[in-house]
Amino acid sequence: MSGDFYLEPQELTKLGNAFGTRAYDLASAVRSFQGKTGAEHIHDGFGFLTESEEVTSAYIELAAEMAVRLGELARQFDEIGQALKVNATNSEAADDTLADLFKGGKR
Repeated sequence: MSGDFYLEPQELTKLGNAFGTRAYDLASAVRSFQGKTGAEHIHDGFGFLTESEEVTSAYIELAAEMAVRLGELARQFDEIGQALKVNATNSEAADDTLADLFKGGKR
């Protein structure tokens, strides 16, 4: 098995853009989720009966924690996308430099 491989900068850029798009979509979904699962919405769903307060509090806490974690995931997707695009730019620059060396250009 050969360890040689070639990075296609354009494909890395596409992948980086895809991660950026997914990050944006997920962040939008999280904002929508937060708008629909705020404490007042959950209280409306369970009512204000004394016996439902414990369940209501658990759902509010769960919804808030889910929003935080999904928001973190969206930020990680965005960071991965940015890193892929930087890598693509660096790879393209390295390829150009190497091509110039083969042509007898810059050193």
